[in-house]
Amino acid sequence: MKFTVSQSSLMKALTVVSKGMSSNTTLPILSGIYLRAADGSLELQTNNLSISIRHLVPANVEEDGETVVSGKVLTNIAKTLPDAAVTFEDADHQVTISCAKSTFRLNTLKAADWPAFPEIQPERTIELPSELLSRMVDKVYRVTSKETTRQYLQGIQLTVEDNTIRMVATDTIRLAVCDSSVEAAPDEPFCSVIGGQVFHDVLAMPSITDTISIGTADNQAVFSFGTTTFVTRLLEGNFPSWRQLVSPTCSTAVNLDVSEFAAALKRVSVIAQQNASIRFDVDADGGLVRLSARSPEQGESSETLSCEVEGQSLAIGLNYHYVFDCVNAVTDAEQVRLELQGSTQPGIFKSNGKINYLYLLMPIRL
Repeated sequence: MKFTVSQSSLMKALTVVSKGMSSNTTLPILSGIYLRAADGSLELQTNNLSISIRHLVPANVEEDGETVVSGKVLTNIAKTLPDAAVTFEDADHQVTISCAKSTFRLNTLKAADWPAFPEIQPERTIELPSELLSRMVDKVYRVTSKETTRQYLQGIQLTVEDNTIRMVATDTIRLAVCDSSVEAAPDEPFCSVIGGQVFHDVLAMPSITDTISIGTADNQAVFSFGTTTFVTRLLEGNFPSWRQLVSPTCSTAVNLDVSEFAAALKRVSVIAQQNASIRFDVDADGGLVRLSARSPEQGESSETLSCEVEGQSLAIGLNYHYVFDCVNAVTDAEQVRLELQGSTQPGIFKSNGKINYLYLLMPIRL
């Protein structure tokens, strides 16, 4: 095997496939990167048993071949090389890497031991705009659960139906829903639950194109864009039914300026390091919301915001870490609406725009 590829193309390709490298010491070959040179291109693969990634880049191939090298070492080498041509030559269980005045010789593993890349024949496929998907995933993926016992709560439910795309995530304490119009109308409603972190990683890849194809078959999902193919397992379990949690009415509604609310919340929460509860006192008559925090160790803090209030006065306690996640998700909007039913009922934040956003949060006892 002998081929030459530019350092910039090599580094971009390694960044793409790095998410699929394994740290499993019982299968050392999976900590490597599979390289195959043929037909004027270099193919890279990684596999960690739950994720498989394949990416192709143009290369000057003098001799076809395949090998497996340490992913970590190859990435560290590529980072240090100048932006010049990089030549790989494989012989006697070693690969020689040459670039400018630098030469490296790495031990290789048997390419025959590398697991075959999963060839998925999707039963359902949808093509969607990547930029819109990325914005929507950013709004909901932090709400996914970190628990491993209920795997499906680590995922984002993606639904496409009647030219509407919707994403839902929940960790049972909070719920995030966003939807937007999209020019994609599958013959049948498309619905799947995909790992939140995986979804985010795919859309953050440097090889992402304007559109991305998502297909599902059996227990696997495949993302295809440009010369990149990303295969992952679908999450097991039934995603919770969430619609009945969102009340169509409320007793109190508060319209808050996002930037003012974010700044006030940040200041008040300085005192809430030990106790994450922020108290919201809504004064309907005065058109005010008072944010306050109290800590036996640090003291107290409060700030009052002028705002439009509909309905009756009431108070509710909310976890400021979770409220911050909501605020960070609506920074592209001027206002966010907080709807309340009572001090023991969930608070619901809403923001409308190109992407409609709903964030439900369970209260903390005052």
